[in-house]
Amino acid sequence: MGTAATAGQVIAAAASWSLPRTAPQGWPRDFRLDADTQLIERCLRGDDAAWEDLIKVHTRKVFAICYRFTGRDQEAQDLTQEVFLRIFRTLKSFRAGEGSFNVWLTRLTRNLLIDHYRRSRLERASESLEDQLPMLEEKTAMSARTDGMLAGREASEMLQAALQKLSPELRETVILRDLEELEYREIAKVLNVPEGTVKSRLNRGRAELARVLRRQNAMA
Repeated sequence: MGTAATAGQVIAAAASWSLPRTAPQGWPRDFRLDADTQLIERCLRGDDAAWEDLIKVHTRKVFAICYRFTGRDQEAQDLTQEVFLRIFRTLKSFRAGEGSFNVWLTRLTRNLLIDHYRRSRLERASESLEDQLPMLEEKTAMSARTDGMLAGREASEMLQAALQKLSPELRETVILRDLEELEYREIAKVLNVPEGTVKSRLNRGRAELARVLRRQNAMA
C-alpha cells in the first residue's frame, strides 16, 4: 500500500494535523460511513491526497481520545501521529463488512494507548498501581451526562484533572461514551467486553468522576 516515501508523507500530514480541528458537522451517519469507505478505497489504491483527507477528517477524534487519556497536549499529539502511522501500516486489514471504520479506528487508538500505558508503567516500576489509582467508593451513579456537567475552559481543565484520577478501564469507558458519544455496542467492540460490562464500568466511572469533581469543588 505505497512506498516508504508515502509513509513519510503520512507522518508529515499527521504532524501537520496533530492539533484538534473541527471535522465536518451535520453529516448523516450513512453518508459518513460511505465517505469513509470511499476514502479507504482511495488510500488502498495509493492516493496520497486521500491519506491527507482521512487524517483531516479523523484527527480531531483521535487527538481527543489521546488527550483525554493522557492529559498532556504534546504527548497526545505524539500519540496521534503514531496512531495514523499505525493506520497506514494496517489499513488493508480493515473490512467494511465487519463494522464501521469509526469503531475500527477507535479500537486501534485504544490499543495503542494501552501499549503506551504499559510502557509508562514499566518506566515507573518503583510505583505500585494501587498508589497511583483511587479506590472506588461511590455507589450512586451519576444521572447527568459527564460532558453536560461542566462548561468553559476552567471547568474543562477540572474535568481533565478528574479523569486522570480514574482507573484506565473506567476512564476509557467514560471517555468513549460521554465524551466521544459511542454507542454501548460500539464500545463493547472497541474494548472487547460484553455490553453489560460496558454499562457497569460506565456507572462506576461516572460515580467515581462525580465524587472526584465534588471534592475538587469543595476544595476550590
